[in-house]
Amino acid sequence: KDIEYIQSYYYNKKEDTRFSSSVGKFVGFTEQGVKYAAAWNKDASLLSAMKAQKEVYCLHNIQIKYDNAL
Repeated sequence: KDIEYIQSYYYNKKEDTRFSSSVGKFVGFTEQGVKYAAAWNKDASLLSAMKAQKEVYCLHNIQIKYDNAL
């Protein structure tokens, strides 16, 4: 529950668009990023794949990272 998967996209050192598993969709932070987010949010298969990344990446690696931190 406390794990969040975030994937950010940058252009010219500014965050343009971000996917957050807690929000469940893409969010745009620039004019162009808002356009990208709107287009990507219409693609159900892309959203499904991004939501699955939390289980695929985060839950797979969390125990490894936790053990290394201790």
